[in-house]
Amino acid sequence: MEAKKQEVRIPLLFGNGDLGRKKDEDEYTKIGTTSFFSTCFNCLNALSGVGILSVPYALASGGWLSLILLFTIASSTFYTGLLLQRCMDVDPTIRSYPDIGDRAFGKPGRTIVSISMNLELYLVATGFLILEGDNLSNLFPYLGFDIYGTRIGAKSGFIVLVAIVLLPTSWLNSMSFLSYISASGVLASVIILGSIIWVGAFDDIGFQEKGKVVNWSGIPTAISLYAFCYCAHPVFPTLYTSMRNQRQFSKVLILCFGFCTITYSSMAVIGYLMFGSKTESQITLNLPTNKISSEVAIWTTLLTPIAKYALMLTPIVDAIEAHFQSCYNTRKCRFLIRTILMISSVVIAVSLPFFGYLMPLVGAFLSVTASITLPCLCYLKISGTYRRIGLEAVMIGFIVLTGQIVALVGTYVSMVDIISHL
Repeated sequence: MEAKKQEVRIPLLFGNGDLGRKKDEDEYTKIGTTSFFSTCFNCLNALSGVGILSVPYALASGGWLSLILLFTIASSTFYTGLLLQRCMDVDPTIRSYPDIGDRAFGKPGRTIVSISMNLELYLVATGFLILEGDNLSNLFPYLGFDIYGTRIGAKSGFIVLVAIVLLPTSWLNSMSFLSYISASGVLASVIILGSIIWVGAFDDIGFQEKGKVVNWSGIPTAISLYAFCYCAHPVFPTLYTSMRNQRQFSKVLILCFGFCTITYSSMAVIGYLMFGSKTESQITLNLPTNKISSEVAIWTTLLTPIAKYALMLTPIVDAIEAHFQSCYNTRKCRFLIRTILMISSVVIAVSLPFFGYLMPLVGAFLSVTASITLPCLCYLKISGTYRRIGLEAVMIGFIVLTGQIVALVGTYVSMVDIISHL
């Protein structure tokens, strides 16, 4: 497929300066201008996130054999990424993930895809606040807050404090500056992994824990968290459309999924060997706070969500504003929408401060849907593969069935865990 030369208006969700440009106070991609290596970097930035902190907990929940599930999820989501590429090859007018849903199932398909995307982004942004509260309260456990005579604990107080710091960034119309900062996500993952290895090797922690071979009761949590690590599919169509040579997109997926799988599995194994069954929902909560290497890992963890929070809210704001065209160009409307989203995410983060349970819920209910189920169903419909029974149709059907089982069981277990800890 030849790269398109005309410009199209596509919101920039993840990326650096090569992928986006400012036009009319918004960020859009430019067709056929992004190189292979720039696309690899942007794809890595989308795939490398806070999931790296939770994979040791996932392994501790499911046991050593659950590593097989990590590789299974990685290979399945890689394949569904290729299916999204094939969907776009069929119809050159497709420019985004909702476009794929619309091409496959009409307006209902677009609606389902949009809801899945935006709800996932919203809960991930909420998870960022919980992560910040967890790690800051771990660093300063005895620091409380008094507001109008009401005593607020360290964790809840830090969630509110971080939200106040983040609120001005969420008001920005142009995400250019934040896009440059968020491009450090790949480097941050490497720094965190290196710091964890240093703590285990040189800070008297060691790698002596043996762990369990398998823990059947924790398998749903493990597979849900693994799915959460590979939830970047909504951005794949944007990355694909922006490439100068779109035929190389499959190579981009191979390199990025390979790198991230190595990183995730390494962190899972190292963290489990260090802390065993005592592994926390975020590996940074296990680290001794009096070590320099631990502080590097913790502060790197804290800076990454701050840079990406506003980027998570931007597509949601754009979708909401599309339904309020009368005030779309007014600054007050944008401020109001972003402020309400921030306040609501703070309320959820304070009410449900369980990172280890919220992220499995996101992984099971939304990530599996957006990254496994929907790509398969859309491809079957767009390509017409569902009309003929063959190896490909059977394999895709099996992936969809497995994904639905994971979604149902994982969602149920996560909801039970959250309700039991309220």
